[in-house]
This record gives sequence, structure tokens and C-alpha cells, in this order.
Amino acid sequence: MTQTMTAIAIEGRKGPAEALQAVQLERPTPGPGQVLIKVAAAGVNRPDLLQRLGFYPPPPGAPTTLGLEIAGEVVDGAGRWKAGDKVCALLGGGGYAEYAVVDARHALPIPSGLDPVHAAALPETVFTVFANVFEHGALKAGETLLVHGGTSGIGTTAIAMAKAAGAKVIATGRGSDKKAKALELGADIAVDTKAEDFAEVVKAAGGADVILDMVGASYFEKNLDALNTGGRIVYIASLGGAVLEVPVMKVMQKRAVITGSTLRPRSADEKARLAAEVERVAWPWVAAGKLKPIVDATFPLADAAKAHAHLEAGEHVGKVVLVV
Repeated sequence: MTQTMTAIAIEGRKGPAEALQAVQLERPTPGPGQVLIKVAAAGVNRPDLLQRLGFYPPPPGAPTTLGLEIAGEVVDGAGRWKAGDKVCALLGGGGYAEYAVVDARHALPIPSGLDPVHAAALPETVFTVFANVFEHGALKAGETLLVHGGTSGIGTTAIAMAKAAGAKVIATGRGSDKKAKALELGADIAVDTKAEDFAEVVKAAGGADVILDMVGASYFEKNLDALNTGGRIVYIASLGGAVLEVPVMKVMQKRAVITGSTLRPRSADEKARLAAEVERVAWPWVAAGKLKPIVDATFPLADAAKAHAHLEAGEHVGKVVLVV
């Protein structure tokens, strides 16, 4: 095993997709409690785009290179893992590379029947959906989840996980093709936000108990209108505006909860707790075929710039994955 590896760096530390370049870096060395993984595939996520643009710096101690999720083979073991084990893992960074190190507690076994490409599409989205929809949003069987961006990586995962948990799902998307795709992926109702008022559709269907929102301010008024009494709005991004104007009386009348979270800055212990819960609750859904990662496109590691451009174009359905 060589002491160097190919990895993707951001030329000038920030810039457009074309700033992503393949470079030679020193292979990382695992510290106490960490495993070294030979990466087979790495998921590409919207936070990677933000980091490339200079808006989402890695947390202290994390690699400065991009990549929040990988799948591959353990080279140096720790914890419950030994050399040769096939795992996928949630990272603080460094996934766009031939090797990566990660806290052993943040790795999970690749579910039976999944190849590394599809396994690499799981950790970031499944952890995010589980934390926000099922923990912060407290979605229960028989309730209704409204998920915006239903054909995104997060959206496709949220549809599958909510259905596996026995919930009803309403998904939104921009365009009739995305509406049709959301229905194909299992949503009970889909809304083309270019042609329909999603709040009216949701209210006609009985309202939403949990709303998973990555749009932010521009959808807030309609979200609150569509929300059932005692409902929860959970934010994971703010692509349509980051500052909410909150009608306090309406929030009080609906007993609404407005919450949200980020995943990357959480402590190692908190991520370990979340990993254990994901393995307990969601991994059986994968094994049963109820949760299937949707991969829209794959790119060689050296073509990370093309992968970012594809994700930024916004026409993808599911995840974009780099193959190492």
C-alpha cells in the first residue's frame, strides 16, 4: 500500500465545479478508535457544493477535502471492524479519495445484496432523514409526511423511509416529470409546484403532520397553512431564503413546532448514537427491500467536477456517486 493516494482538492480553496482537481495527497493514518477504509465509492451531496463555494467549512479535526459518505473495504480495523470487512460510513470529510479514516462507530455493514455504489448513497441521506423526520419530527405510523424536493437524494430516501414506517407521504417537485417520478418512487400524492398550490393539495388530503423542508422562507407561509394542529416543520436547508417571518398567533393556534438540524457538526458520540439507531431501525428496511437507494448517475473520482455540475443542474433523481 503506497503512502500517497489520489484525492480531490479545490483549486484556490473555493470556486466553481471546475475548481475540483485530482491531486496526490498523503494517505491518512487512523488514530485511536478509527478505521482506515479503501474507498470504492463516495456519495456527492449538496453540502459538498456549499463547501466548494466556501460556505460550509469542515468541523474542527475533519479533513479539508470533500466527501461525507463512502463505501469500501476496511484496511486497518478498530472497534468491531477487522481488515476485509465491507462497510459504508458517515464522514466529517475526506470521502473524495482512494482512502479515508473514520470513527469506527460511524461505520455500518453494507447491507446484503447492495454493491458499493448503492451503499455509498445511504449514510448521509439515511442519517439525515432519520434524525430529522423520525427524531426531531417524531413521525409515527398513520401520520402524513410532506417532503419537499421529493426526487432529490434526501427526498427519495424520505419517501421510502416514511412508507416503511407506515406513514402517508405527499411529495413536491418542480415539473410534471418530477411529480410522476415521486409517485413512481412510492409517494401517495405528488404535487407539481410549478402548476399547483401545494398547501391546497395537502389540506384537501387531510393536512401534514410533519413537513421536511429544504426550501426555507419562500415556502414557510404555505407550510404553516398545510400543517395539522400539533404538526412539526423540520428544516434541513434554506435554498429559498434563510430568514422566516413567523406569525406567532398562528403558530400558537396550531401548536406548531418549528425545528431543524445539521448533521456534520454533531459530536462523534452523537453520531455514534445516531448510527446505532439507524442500524437498529433503518437497516432492516434495507434488508427487506423497503429502502432502496436511488442512484441517478455515477462518475469516476477524477470527474468530480462533472458530478458537481450534474448535481447543480438539478435534474437528478436520487443520488450522484463517485466511483473510485
